[in-house]
Amino acid sequence: MFFPWIARAQEITLEVKEKSSAEPILQARVVLFDSRKYVSDISGIVRIKCTQDDFPIRGRIEAIGYYPEYFELSYLGFENKYSVTMRTIELTTQNVVVSASRSAQNIEDVPVSMEILTQAQITNKGLTSLDQIVDQSPGVFTMDGQVSIRGGGGYAYGAGSRVLLVWNGIPMMSPDIGDAKWNAVPTEQADHIEIIKGASSVLYGSGALNGTIAMNEREPSQQGDLRVRIQSGIFDQPKRSELTWWNRAPIQNLADVYIGKAYKRMGYSSAIHGMLNEGYKQGEKENRLRMNGTYYLRFGSQNRAKTGVSYNFQYEDVGVFVLWKGANQALVPMDNTLSNQRSIRLNVDPYLMFFDRRSNKHHLRTRYYLVTTGSLGNLSSSSKAEMYYADYQFSKKSTTRGDFTSGVTNNFNTVLSSVFGNHFAHNLAAYVKWDFKIKKLDLTAGTRLEYMKQDQKNPDSQYKIGGITVPVYPIFRGAAHYQLFKLSHLRASYGQGIRFPSVAERFVSTSVGGLIIFNNPDLKPETGWTGEFGWKQIIPIRTVQNLWTLHADASVFINKYTNMTEFTFGLYIPDSIPLSANPDDIGYLGNWVGFQAQNAEKARITGVELSLNSQGKLYKDIEIQSLVGYTYMNPVSLNFDSIYRSTFSNSNTDMLKYRFRHLFKADIQVGYKKYGFGISGRYNSFMTNIDKIFEMTIFGQELLPGLQAYREQFNRGVFVCDVRFLYHFNEKISANFIINNVFNAEYVSRPGDMQAPRSFLIQLRYGLP
Repeated sequence: MFFPWIARAQEITLEVKEKSSAEPILQARVVLFDSRKYVSDISGIVRIKCTQDDFPIRGRIEAIGYYPEYFELSYLGFENKYSVTMRTIELTTQNVVVSASRSAQNIEDVPVSMEILTQAQITNKGLTSLDQIVDQSPGVFTMDGQVSIRGGGGYAYGAGSRVLLVWNGIPMMSPDIGDAKWNAVPTEQADHIEIIKGASSVLYGSGALNGTIAMNEREPSQQGDLRVRIQSGIFDQPKRSELTWWNRAPIQNLADVYIGKAYKRMGYSSAIHGMLNEGYKQGEKENRLRMNGTYYLRFGSQNRAKTGVSYNFQYEDVGVFVLWKGANQALVPMDNTLSNQRSIRLNVDPYLMFFDRRSNKHHLRTRYYLVTTGSLGNLSSSSKAEMYYADYQFSKKSTTRGDFTSGVTNNFNTVLSSVFGNHFAHNLAAYVKWDFKIKKLDLTAGTRLEYMKQDQKNPDSQYKIGGITVPVYPIFRGAAHYQLFKLSHLRASYGQGIRFPSVAERFVSTSVGGLIIFNNPDLKPETGWTGEFGWKQIIPIRTVQNLWTLHADASVFINKYTNMTEFTFGLYIPDSIPLSANPDDIGYLGNWVGFQAQNAEKARITGVELSLNSQGKLYKDIEIQSLVGYTYMNPVSLNFDSIYRSTFSNSNTDMLKYRFRHLFKADIQVGYKKYGFGISGRYNSFMTNIDKIFEMTIFGQELLPGLQAYREQFNRGVFVCDVRFLYHFNEKISANFIINNVFNAEYVSRPGDMQAPRSFLIQLRYGLP
């Protein structure tokens, strides 16, 4: 009688489910019109305290990967269970990505520039390695297996990388050379590719100084999935007949099979891949066999926990082509520069993920990674490198305090090598990230603490605070996204980065084609930061039955680097040689002139990037998918030392070596019923600066015969065009005829490395992506 509200108070249960499968949706945000906010738990349940007077209860539900839904709950007496369904977003007005923040986001809400390459874009072009695939993306350029984003990387002779490769949330850089083994990435197992542009070290650590390329394995479906790809191709004659070294045109063959199946509590996938490529360069064969897969098990009440293991094993037999014999024998190797390598790439990734009673997520990822380089008799005769990696991540979603993510990482590497020596490295890190939403404004802030020690040296992660030096290096990141209008998005970001030297950069000691490469144990880490401001506009074009969506994006950016590692040509006198030694002694010069990795560069790169991507059906049965982008870069050296500048092939400009100002990429595919046609084009302007030594004559002999005259003759940009024709026999089986470099353009990506002439491919696929 005194407290009548007690009789009316109750707690109702709102269950959020996916419409077609009726599966519960975890961490959906429920916002009532009276401003109360909730997050659904592991079972998709939201519990709302209310009284009879609160009805009808109205609100809005949002979840990553689903269309927003409005709901109204009417009073049903003592009934306290309600249900709301959400529709999965099937068309790309919103792509769900995870690499930009290590948690799921709609791509429109990501506060940094990034591109998405779908499974169809991965397979349709017949490309055989991940570096070839990402080279199709705006702002990305691949040079002899080294990937650069927006001019952040030059040519480093295969050692080190400023772009980090991430597979299943774990960095995948070789422990010895510090590079990404692009041809060993199981693209047949991948769901899609996410390319982050700019420093991402706060999220992933050393190596993400210039950007990140992230992939996750495809989740098996309950219906089961079988995919088969077979392709065979042949290289055409080069445009200049004198370049042809073969009697029979080289061929390449590839095949892979993927199978996956999910059950209520467990699932598996398995794939096998093989390739035989004779190579268009003499001796540059590439033969490989790869097996990979995953097994997982869900357990606990309401399947709160998931554990599993992923694996990837590759054996390869390759010929490594370093330098051409001459401009008129560009596909024939210079004497003593061709080597045959047989090697193993193996990673095993056990993991455990579970949600606690408060729906907080705990995720433990681990990896053992083995990389060997050797010969048939001994697969590790040159190098055996092992990585032991573990990362624990905790994440919490809150309606009032935003999303919180934190974690710790432990990485231990060992290297046994006849080329680099025997070394070890230990990397510890702790990171924290906070995402907060204020109406249409999303804010992100994060920091990471890095500890890195190689051998018995002082830690590479030393950081000075006032007059005190600590062994831990801090890096920071901040970003903002604002939804200006319903389909208009603004973003701004600032991120710091760091990259520690690889074992190869510090300790390599070898000779290639008469070029000596000296070690430099005193090499320091590279540091830098990235700033960006961007705008994304979504333009949906609707017809009666179809939707075609355009994503227009514009951004301005600046990257600044300190202590950039460059292999610099010069005279490197060991401490054991007296300074009074006669510099005119030819034997002396022959022993101590060559390249050495040095912290020679301080640089600034500014630029503008424009992109226009689309997907969907424009009219009736006409489907169009496109990825188009233009990048203008101004990469300048801030090192004004005259000795260093003397290594530039063009001393009249301050442009960084192995860069250019203009980069254009386009890929458009049109489908009509069973037919499809695709065309892609890539353009880069002339590479103004390279190492001057490659154009010089030493002791009466050109180091790279014909290079200077070749660059003077071909001092324009390079345009390469590919086309493809598709036919779908039914929903599962398709054929694809591909012509790469259709105009048979002749071009080099770096000195002494001519790229492939025109080639023809036939591809058959079962089970379309």
